[in-house]
Amino acid sequence: QEGTKVPSKRKQNISIVTSDLLHKKLLKSEQENWNDVSPKYKAMTKRIKEKLEVLHNMYTLNSGSPRMRFGENVYFEENGCIFLAKADDDEGNADILFSIEDLGFSDAFIQRIRISPDQRYMAISLKSENSEEATCIIVKLGNFPVVEKAIPSVFSFEWAANDVLYYTTQKNLKCQNVFMTTFTYQKHTKLVYTEHDARFFVDLYCTKDRRFLTINSNSKTTSEVWLVDCRHPSEPPALVQARATGVIYHVEHRKEQLYILTTHGEPAEYKAILADIASSGKENWQLVYALEKQTKLVDFEMFSDDCIMFLKNTGHLYLNVISFVSHSVQSIKLPTWACEFELESHPEHTTSTCYFQLSSPVHPPKRFAYSFKENNLIEQAVQEVPIITNCHTTRLLAKSKDETLVPITVFHNKNSKELHRRPLLVHVYGAYGIDLHMSFKEEKLMLIEEGWILAYCHVRGGGEQGLSWHRDGCQHNKLKGLHDLRACIMLLHDLGFSQPKHTALAAASAGGVLAGALCNTDPALIRAVVLQAPFVDVLNTMMKTHLPLTIEEQEEWGNPLEDEKCMKYIKSYCPFQNVKPQCYPSVFITAYENDERIPLTGILQYVQKLRKAALDHASRTSKKGNWIPNIILDVQANGSHCDSSWEHSLNE
Repeated sequence: QEGTKVPSKRKQNISIVTSDLLHKKLLKSEQENWNDVSPKYKAMTKRIKEKLEVLHNMYTLNSGSPRMRFGENVYFEENGCIFLAKADDDEGNADILFSIEDLGFSDAFIQRIRISPDQRYMAISLKSENSEEATCIIVKLGNFPVVEKAIPSVFSFEWAANDVLYYTTQKNLKCQNVFMTTFTYQKHTKLVYTEHDARFFVDLYCTKDRRFLTINSNSKTTSEVWLVDCRHPSEPPALVQARATGVIYHVEHRKEQLYILTTHGEPAEYKAILADIASSGKENWQLVYALEKQTKLVDFEMFSDDCIMFLKNTGHLYLNVISFVSHSVQSIKLPTWACEFELESHPEHTTSTCYFQLSSPVHPPKRFAYSFKENNLIEQAVQEVPIITNCHTTRLLAKSKDETLVPITVFHNKNSKELHRRPLLVHVYGAYGIDLHMSFKEEKLMLIEEGWILAYCHVRGGGEQGLSWHRDGCQHNKLKGLHDLRACIMLLHDLGFSQPKHTALAAASAGGVLAGALCNTDPALIRAVVLQAPFVDVLNTMMKTHLPLTIEEQEEWGNPLEDEKCMKYIKSYCPFQNVKPQCYPSVFITAYENDERIPLTGILQYVQKLRKAALDHASRTSKKGNWIPNIILDVQANGSHCDSSWEHSLNE
């Protein structure tokens, strides 16, 4: 329009350059601060490192990696090598097929393995620690394995047939394209599906009987599934049910019928549904099984005559075995110490045994088998792994501000006396419907041995008690997670588990929102905070739509750009926005220079603001015994937000 001022490109460029210079200045200042501070911890670091290496050698090396069974053959990966053994043979006689170094990837680790139905090809994804993206390598197996193809930036992949591989590509943390590639004498690759909605992420899965390959397009709240018939893998995929806002569903197949796990209908928790392939729309869905209230569906595995549901209720794990023959449901309790499942791969759905591993932060993985024929649970004997006998597991319920009961899992040494004097490490996450990470970690066992108490607070926003638990702690309910965390820590102290001056709080990624918010509202409850790649600047991040995750994250945090109420609400709890002069706990933050998920600039600015607020408070008050907290930032040049190797996590 006439008279409208054209925005000056020069001004924009000056703004970008200024911002970049400020970022570099802050980063340099923090690196200098780290170089001054870190030598103080050298002796302690050395002692801890040596102890962790002993524990790692004692436990993790004995637990082994998951096995993949194909008839008589068992495939597994250890130390970057792929092995092949016979099912009934001692694995000491396993043959090495190839190693990562053979493929020319010395600094990568294997993330995913898929073997073609006829076992002629193996597809593996290799990922380095400094990148979110993986490379898919397709190896032709035989006496001398040969690399057939390398595909960059791949997220998920599945074999639709002996020589047909489907895969998704990843760009800027998004997966929106599905390709099909063939390994016949006429090799070709073609685009099969494209997702146009930025909130949706696409991945692939093969039904257990390998009849269908499913293309799953999911947002945080809604999903849509397309089926590729593995008997005719070149034909276009068929839609199961068009996406409907708020309805999530996943598809399995058995004897010409679809078994669908869905949130459709009331209550909006997972249910098992039956549908015909020819008429798979939700108007034809028939209810088979509904979960009990406040129950989390952790995993689901289909077999020819049964399916197993891995479930969690108030922290306890159990199995529900649904028989398609007798139409019965059998519930099996698992050991009380167990906190985490890991299902082993069962490529053959006709097998009569389901294998899985159970662990907890302080219990190394133990292998179990459920036999459908015997209808019982069998603990598998492994090499001599020392049994953890001196650790006590307690489950508590804390009453939150609105009277909701919030589960807490507590571990401590049975021999510890005067628990109120012991140091306590509290863990929190509370976002995306994801459970707190509770698989085995050497450092957690080390802390137990040194007399620490560990507490895991399963606050709202996480997924520990089903989908409603997540809904009650996201968007305009985010503060409920903060109230839950406060109630959990106060209950622990009231029951004699430590006291504020011996309490530390640990959180990673989105868990940084609640941990950072608690530092602002209740700093006297804790003495120290440890944050790994924390999300601490919710408001500014959600205002920047050019960042890769902002649009899809609106279903978790809301959209402050279009909703003023949402902006005010985020502002009320956002850690960065609410830093003020007061006595803060000491804070240790690890961040990654090339983190694509949590921008480093936000963390640098948060640390500066926090340090200034703590110093301002100290200068205003001259109470006797007044202390200035340590606020330390370790910016790692390598490593990333997600997986890291044992060596890297040991250094951290």
